[in-house]
Amino acid sequence: MSTYTPGQPVTAIVQRIEIHKLRQGDNLILGFSIGGGIDQDPGQNPFSGDKTDKGIYVTRITPGGPAHEAGLRMGDKIMQVNGWDMTMVTHDQARKTLTKKNEDTVRLLVTRKSLEDAVKNSMGTYPRQ
Repeated sequence: MSTYTPGQPVTAIVQRIEIHKLRQGDNLILGFSIGGGIDQDPGQNPFSGDKTDKGIYVTRITPGGPAHEAGLRMGDKIMQVNGWDMTMVTHDQARKTLTKKNEDTVRLLVTRKSLEDAVKNSMGTYPRQ
């Protein structure tokens, strides 16, 4: 079960990342690839924790590319792109939203497993060794 319901506040730990696309001829390069979407099999997504999560995940980062420079990481789950909700979209809708030709900058809201784990660990109590 996903803990996020569309229209409800996002409770996950989120990070804002701004990527300035790299212009190469007529192309605007982001420097990352995505996987997932409501039309994909979540069981095939190596980053989805519960294998029912149909979110959009970062599956590849180009070293030295715009996304890498901005601090995006493999396994990040994309919650929003320029204010658009990405939690209930198809793979193609997500790709089109990310690659709009008239946008030089992409503002992402991502959640990262390591951020959530860090918060859980800081809140937890551990027995002394």
